[in-house]
Amino acid sequence: MSNVENFGFGTQIRKSPYFDATVKWGAKEFSVYNHMYIPRDFGDPEQNFWNLVNEAILCDVAVERQVEIKGPDAAHFVQLLTPRDLSQMAVGQCKYILITNADGGILNDPILLRLAENHFWVSLADSDILLWAQGVAVNSNLNVTICEPDVSPLQLQGPKSGQIMQKLFGDSVSELRYYWLIETELDGIPLLISRTGWSSELGYEIYLRDSSRGSELWEKIMAAGIPLGLKPGHTSSVRRIEGGMLSYHADADINTNPYELGLDRLVDLNMEAGFIGKSALLQIKAKGVERKQVGIHIKCAPLSGPNTTFWNITNTSIPVGKVTSAIYSPRLEKNIALAMVSIESVNIGTQLQIEMGSEKVPAIVVEKPFYDPKKRITSKI
Repeated sequence: MSNVENFGFGTQIRKSPYFDATVKWGAKEFSVYNHMYIPRDFGDPEQNFWNLVNEAILCDVAVERQVEIKGPDAAHFVQLLTPRDLSQMAVGQCKYILITNADGGILNDPILLRLAENHFWVSLADSDILLWAQGVAVNSNLNVTICEPDVSPLQLQGPKSGQIMQKLFGDSVSELRYYWLIETELDGIPLLISRTGWSSELGYEIYLRDSSRGSELWEKIMAAGIPLGLKPGHTSSVRRIEGGMLSYHADADINTNPYELGLDRLVDLNMEAGFIGKSALLQIKAKGVERKQVGIHIKCAPLSGPNTTFWNITNTSIPVGKVTSAIYSPRLEKNIALAMVSIESVNIGTQLQIEMGSEKVPAIVVEKPFYDPKKRITSKI
């Protein structure tokens, strides 16, 4: 839809606490994610990308809903949900995890935050993990309480984000390490801050713990950031694909397993703890996978935007897979994409053909991530 006036906003889809502020600051298009509206357009998406990589953007990501898990058995229960070994996870630490089902399929790839010994948040990508977790708990015989708390994150991302955070919270915030969190407040607004984000840039997520103060928080951050070049924005498809970051439902789903994505590091089959999908993942690892995710360059005129369908891929006219996420990178001056292809077509340099509507265009398998593969940007201050 071309402008916000065309939306029929109903009560069955929830509005973010920042909804009014984002409209005031120029949000023009929205989509739905985790049963909530999320701003997807503040103008030119290429300019949004340059704002992100050169200065900073503030994004409403309240759609990243939290599943709160508390109780004497909380740590045991959280380990049941994921194949990543959490035995050394400290209070105040965050971890990128996968949540798998009994077949080893991926249900979500959230960030896990540990607020206290028996208090966790699972910060979700787009799927109903609250219902999954509550269902698992029913027959687990574990003493846990599971709910969705009043928590709504913002993302402040980009090279100037650290300076903006110091203006807001003081110099001590610069001591916050990558993938760690602190609980704090801003003029009485209760917050949690983590050094995380969905941008592959230096950044922070600011979790609001009182939804009545959404506009107030947005305005305070913008006021502090404007002198440093802060712009309102939206999560950048260009930057996240450059960084090889997954978009759930596009690059992964319930029929995708961790080994197909090269995420072996998030699976520990040797730990004593059991987790849902362990036996299936043991079998998958032993057998080997038949397909894998790769990066590709698509050799055609610059794409006008991200793909909205899965494009079929062939290798010498034989179907071998699909493009899951594609975009033109103005920085790399190339069409870059994530794709899932058969194991015979994963080698770097493999020549492929992409079916884009009625035409076939050439492509080549390349290394991913496409930019900053060592993640040096996100880990510096």
